[in-house]
Amino acid sequence: MRDIAHFVNGQALAGTSGRYGDVFNPNTGEVQARVQFATDAELDAAVQVAAKAQVGWAATNPQRRARVMFEFKRLIERDMNALAEILSSEHGKVIADSKGDIQRGLEVIEFACGIPHILKGEYTEGAGPGIDVYSMRQPLGVCAGITPFNFPAMIPMWMFAPAIACGNAFILKPSERDPSVPIRLAELMIEAGLPAGILNVVNGDKSAVDAILTHPDISAVSFVGSTPIARYVYGTAAMNGKRAQCFGGAKNHMIIMPDADLDQAANALMGAGYGSAGERCMAISVAVPVGEDTANRLIAKLTPMVESLRIGPYTDEKADMGPVVTKEAQARIKGLIDKGIEEGAKLVVDGRDFKLQGYENGYFVGGCLFDHVTPDMDIYKTEIFGPVLSVVRAKNYEDALALPMKHE
Repeated sequence: MRDIAHFVNGQALAGTSGRYGDVFNPNTGEVQARVQFATDAELDAAVQVAAKAQVGWAATNPQRRARVMFEFKRLIERDMNALAEILSSEHGKVIADSKGDIQRGLEVIEFACGIPHILKGEYTEGAGPGIDVYSMRQPLGVCAGITPFNFPAMIPMWMFAPAIACGNAFILKPSERDPSVPIRLAELMIEAGLPAGILNVVNGDKSAVDAILTHPDISAVSFVGSTPIARYVYGTAAMNGKRAQCFGGAKNHMIIMPDADLDQAANALMGAGYGSAGERCMAISVAVPVGEDTANRLIAKLTPMVESLRIGPYTDEKADMGPVVTKEAQARIKGLIDKGIEEGAKLVVDGRDFKLQGYENGYFVGGCLFDHVTPDMDIYKTEIFGPVLSVVRAKNYEDALALPMKHE
């Protein structure tokens, strides 16, 4: 069994807790590795390494820090295929989606390459009688990021690239479900010229999260995940005197007007609703056609498209989507679909019983399409995080616009 260690001070670091999490292959249901969970002492040791390294990194001029970002960008482009392979094998999304995941993170790396200009301060002459005012941008120290399973390349790069380019050190706590790509990103940063100790990856569960949120030497925390956990992270970080930015879940709506090009709308909904098996907070999970005729025509367009979705392992180059990330996620999605039927929604396309020959134990869910969903139903109020699109019919534009405005 392959063990996934932490990455501290520029090298792999075996844990001592004796606690592990299983890393599955969602395509087969098999355990392919186990990831070590850090103790509070191991997290503290990583923070101390980061704090020590950060002093010299902050004193490095921004142009030199930007050169590391330029080289890291080149290395990501060089290893794109290998990174996508690792990502898909642990997450389950098809290779094309994994490459998109990496590319979106790479765009933030490109932004960080321009950090010398972005870090410029401001100077105001004559702000008052005999008063000039100037501002300087300075690093905070040690920052941390807590990232979800669904974008294991993009979201870590969202967080650590600007922080490091600005002269901070960084502690990354990735999802324990697919930790290999974040560790590989840290290795590539070292190859790009980043000093050891500036980017550290510490694996763990809620215990590691709490250790980050309460550690006195961590100045700022970024989080992406579910809304309840985002509230917890924000509140705990704030109580411990940290800057915090937290992104929670979403229930995204697409309003389709009577004069819309329905071919274009349906194509957009297929990509937005079923890409990455719907496991993304940016997914369009609610379609709101205005008027009964628009709704009927949209359903007629969508039904054969959802029924013909090609579902397969990530190794299938023609697959539109792969499995969901875990058996628990699969069961949760199916349970919400069952609840939608109980509440009176019409399940136009049912993907609950999808099975793939040779991958019967994989965590696959076929594309599902609901019609006549109403705002009081659980499938409307809950972020399903699966390949499920709900159609909520609106009488007019005002009613359609009010739906996302009311949704919390």
